[in-house]
Amino acid sequence: MRWKVLSLSGQKSRKWGILGYMAHPPKSLQPILWSAEVSRLDLEKDKGYIIPQVFIYGTMDELKWLFQTYGRETLTRHFLDHPAKLYSKKVFHFVKNNLLHVANKYLDEEDYVTSISGPLRQRAANRV
Repeated sequence: MRWKVLSLSGQKSRKWGILGYMAHPPKSLQPILWSAEVSRLDLEKDKGYIIPQVFIYGTMDELKWLFQTYGRETLTRHFLDHPAKLYSKKVFHFVKNNLLHVANKYLDEEDYVTSISGPLRQRAANRV
């Protein structure tokens, strides 16, 4: 598999990922990929970390980089096949409906939306 790595400015990076060669996210993504050094991240092996982080915390330019790097089909497949309970309700719906255009597909919010962003008192009241 070959990766075309783009910088956030849209220009081709000097690195090309080829099977066995590690292609990294740009250093400018370090603030949103804070739990790992971007120079140690592999675009293929670490996409389970990279994709949700950029969806949740990325700017429009960083989201553009994500789509240019992975493509809509890969991003959609990853989002559907690997739910991550990391999203706020608003971000979940923005990604689902506006970025990936899967509004017509039923996805259980419980698989994606973290309880931190929900009304905790209401959830606690429902358990009693």
